[in-house]
Amino acid sequence: MARKCFVTGKKRGSGNHVSHANNKNRRSWGVNVQKVRILVDGKPKRVYVSTRALKAGKVTRV
Repeated sequence: MARKCFVTGKKRGSGNHVSHANNKNRRSWGVNVQKVRILVDGKPKRVYVSTRALKAGKVTRV
């Protein structure tokens, strides 16, 4: 399974490394996701959740 937030749907971003000479190479930014146990349909489940969703209180840990 890809590193994607279960709650917000955030996933890896992409862009360019840009050198001083303006050379461009593709790169990607990973998402800060943590593997946590949360209640999904009343049952505990271990899923990846972004740290922003955790700090905002969008999910409650079990």
